[in-house]
Amino acid sequence: MQTIRGDLLQLALDGTFEVIVHGCNCQCQMGKGIALSIKQRFPEAYAADCATLKGDPAKLGSISVAEIKRGSRTFQVVNGYTQFHWQGKGVKADYQAIRKVMQAVKGRFAGKRIGYPKNWCGAGWR
Repeated sequence: MQTIRGDLLQLALDGTFEVIVHGCNCQCQMGKGIALSIKQRFPEAYAADCATLKGDPAKLGSISVAEIKRGSRTFQVVNGYTQFHWQGKGVKADYQAIRKVMQAVKGRFAGKRIGYPKNWCGAGWR
């Protein structure tokens, strides 16, 4: 694994990554952190999230995927369901769900250049 500094979304647009992954809650919100930035810049990823059942705890550990096409670039955004909810105090990230998401990404996107934010569960860690 290599650490790269910079704007993950711009790096994907520039062709550095073929896949980007971020942690989401199961509530179809994408209202803070990198999820909000993804929702704003890549509404296809939010549409993929909204195509899942809102508030379904069975989503934990699963993924939804959106194909993003911008000019000559095409890449995938993976919404990884790593926390059930964002509200309340304490850690919201579900460690087993994180493992399952990473296994799903590895299985589906093996051999691809994959980028994810260093703190990819954002609000789940507070």
